[in-house]
This record gives sequence, C-alpha cells and structure tokens, in this order.
Amino acid sequence: MEQYHKNNFHSHTFCEFVAVESLPKIFSTPNYKSKSGSSYFFTEEGVYRSSNHWGRAANCRWRLITTSKAKINNAQQRIGFAKWTDFYPNNETEALFYIEVNFETAAVTFQHKNHVNYDGKAIVRTAAETAKVIRQIKEVLETDAWAKYYDTTNIDTLRRDIIHQLCFSSLSLSEIKRNLLAHSHGK
Repeated sequence: MEQYHKNNFHSHTFCEFVAVESLPKIFSTPNYKSKSGSSYFFTEEGVYRSSNHWGRAANCRWRLITTSKAKINNAQQRIGFAKWTDFYPNNETEALFYIEVNFETAAVTFQHKNHVNYDGKAIVRTAAETAKVIRQIKEVLETDAWAKYYDTTNIDTLRRDIIHQLCFSSLSLSEIKRNLLAHSHGK
C-alpha cells in the first residue's frame, strides 16, 4: 500500500479529517496554499487543512468529521487534521468504497475499503456505483412510496432488510424488491 506524505497526499486520495478548533500555535504561516484558498500545515504525523470546502476537492474525496450534528457549511472556514496513515487511494474506476448505514440517525455514508473498520463483508463498489446505491438507500429510508405493494405491517423490518441487501449483496434494488414481493406472495 502506498505511503502518503506532504508531497503526494493531495493527488487522488480519500481521507477523513477530524475537525479541530484551531491550529497549534507553532504555525504562523501555511506550508502550502492552494489556488482555491485552502491552507495546509504539515507535521511529521500528518496535515492540518484550513478550508471552506470539504467533500470533493479536485481529484480527492476529503470528508470533515465533526462532533456537531449540523451539516458542514462550505461557506465557513473549518480546520481539520489527518494523519498520513488516514489517506487512501481514490479513483473513478476501481471498486474502493463500501456503504455504512446508521438506522438510528438515518445517516448513510461511504467509507474506503482500506479503512481500519472494514470487515470485508460489505460489497465494495466504484465511486459512481456507491453514489447510486446511497441514493437508493436514502429513498428507502426517507420515503414510504416504494412500499405500496408490500405487506407493511412492519415497514421498518422491510426497510432494514432491503438496505441490508443493498449493502451486503450485489443485487439491484429492483431485484431485491422483486424477490421480496415474490416471497411475500408465497411464490
């Protein structure tokens, strides 16, 4: 696996930066300032990034993890820190991402297959495939229209079953629905 450092972390990587309130006092000026206005401060252990845009950054996917439940406002300057070991390869053609769902908060996100939490069970997809399945999961989580042909006495169980299959099988949403419908009608 590639080792990331100050000379290569900014090219085709995925990373989760952890939000911090302020930069350490040792920094007075950035080590690097991008054309888009982001400032970078390097340490032996990792990098601090001060920026008003998170998510897609050029050819990278950089997420800012905060303790706040509020959505990241990209008009606001935020500081995040990531260790060099927190960077993973990113591209549009390889299956690199899996999906995580928190049913309590109805949150859906993606994570890199090289992340320490990946147990090898969830299906790994390309970025485009992952985005498509996330949209489908959100539809199943946030609406009930998809359930009109099913016995919905326990819609939450049905919802969890569909989402579980989307995350842990290569079946399409239409295949999953068709199988569930056939099963519910005893076919």
